[in-house]
Amino acid sequence: MEKLRNMLIPKPNPQQLLRDWQRRLRQECRNIERQIRDIQREEKNVQKAIKEAAKRNDTASARALAIEIVRSRRTVNRLYENKAQLNSISMHLGESIAVARTVGHLSKSAEVMKTVNDLMKAPEMAVKMQEFSKEMIKAGVIEEMVNDAVDSALDSDDIEDEIEEEVDKVLTAIAGETVAQLPEASRKERLKQPAHAKEEGGDDEDLEELRVRLAKVRS
Repeated sequence: MEKLRNMLIPKPNPQQLLRDWQRRLRQECRNIERQIRDIQREEKNVQKAIKEAAKRNDTASARALAIEIVRSRRTVNRLYENKAQLNSISMHLGESIAVARTVGHLSKSAEVMKTVNDLMKAPEMAVKMQEFSKEMIKAGVIEEMVNDAVDSALDSDDIEDEIEEEVDKVLTAIAGETVAQLPEASRKERLKQPAHAKEEGGDDEDLEELRVRLAKVRS
């Protein structure tokens, strides 16, 4: 029955497949650009909150927000890399179609296979690229891959230890003068305090809302 259905339904020619894939790749690139803009917009609100927290000597809260900014900037860097990889796939597919015009079918591409495999490890792209890879495997552009590992190291619970220096740089760049006015010993002690230790009244809810919003646009 399956064979009969395949015979009755005409297969798209290589040019049709390429146009469809490239259209979807362009759409994914636009989605990435939109997500980057959303992250950067929310980051401005967080920067303002960091300055306000530093002015009231709430360095622990300022540092907690700085951690979120570091997370977000790393996400933005990954998104730019993902976009470049999507453009690379589109370019290699264009080269494949030129060959297909001669031989009548799409040939396997090691470059496309490698880039698709890399994107499948990216948390932001894993689901989309798994769908994409199935279609490309079926069309004979890439071989079947076994790779379920998603790179989530940048979002691990150990991020505070791994990016301590980056957090300090962000905190100094945004609220450097205010933070610098604290005695060094006091500043270090405040930086080690948990974020909730200095939050009072409605401030903790406002700061938590900022963190949640920034985390949401990253996902």
